[in-house]
Amino acid sequence: MQTRKLGKNGPEVSALGLGCMGMSFGYGVVADKNEMIALIRKAVESGVTLFDTAEVYGPFINEELVGEALEPFKNKVVIATKFGFNVGGAAGSLNSRPEHIREVCEASLKRLRVEAIDLFYQHRVDPEVPIEDVAGTVKDLIQEGKVKHFGLSEAGVKTIRRAHAVQPITALQSEYSLFWREPEAEILPVLEELGIGFVPFSPLGRGFLTGKIAADTNFLPNDFRNALPRFSVENRQANMALIDLLTTIAAEKQATPAQIALAWILGQKPWIVPIPGTTKLHRLSENIGATDVTLTADDLKYINEAASKINIQGDRYQLANERLIDR
Repeated sequence: MQTRKLGKNGPEVSALGLGCMGMSFGYGVVADKNEMIALIRKAVESGVTLFDTAEVYGPFINEELVGEALEPFKNKVVIATKFGFNVGGAAGSLNSRPEHIREVCEASLKRLRVEAIDLFYQHRVDPEVPIEDVAGTVKDLIQEGKVKHFGLSEAGVKTIRRAHAVQPITALQSEYSLFWREPEAEILPVLEELGIGFVPFSPLGRGFLTGKIAADTNFLPNDFRNALPRFSVENRQANMALIDLLTTIAAEKQATPAQIALAWILGQKPWIVPIPGTTKLHRLSENIGATDVTLTADDLKYINEAASKINIQGDRYQLANERLIDR
């Protein structure tokens, strides 16, 4: 497995990480715990060293799963988790008050079975708490040895700059894929300027870019994709043009559409580390195989030009408060 450095002063991690959310949350079923422990450990054996979780996934059970699975590999892997939601409060309510950040940190340390959190993200920007207070609290936790690196998720450029001035940001985690390219306009240039790594979540478009989801695919009733405008039957049908493009390139490269989608992200910048998630061992192997797919500069140019002509249909979220907050 190739490795990449997360930001100017961040850790060196595998070029591809593993997003663990879907093992416990979001996709309609909680996977078998022992099977997921085996999958996470197989990922380690395959060279994956960056694992992503959050207290809100479950809530709590995903951190517990990741902590148990990775306990034998302490100091050999990087575990990222997140604070910022008011777990137990109103759905989607935010809480990044300094005292709450500290509470989450202590609880996450226990669930993850570690002495220090490798990468501690603010899960979503809290408009009620100045980002300087958030960054300052994490800075204190770093000085106390409870956190190693600070990150933000889905933050805009003003927030990134303000936070970075207080405590250098190691990584920004935001959605990015051929299905959602908004970060290219402003976010990526700022990250490059400041020396911040980028960790795209949903690099496979929540499964759509694998080519395994059709317009008539039925999701389980409690699968959160049922509530996403982009996954309506009509929008899925309209967006199949992107799958056709990936399928064509995949055939030429003797790869799969998912591998092309991931290889495309890896080809954008050397400080980008996507974190595709899966609950299936064969998908894990397929995703890791993307690191062996070579896309030339001409390949990337062709994909960019072809994809730019496809008008992706449907918003990625239904609620306005899931949009970027930049204060």
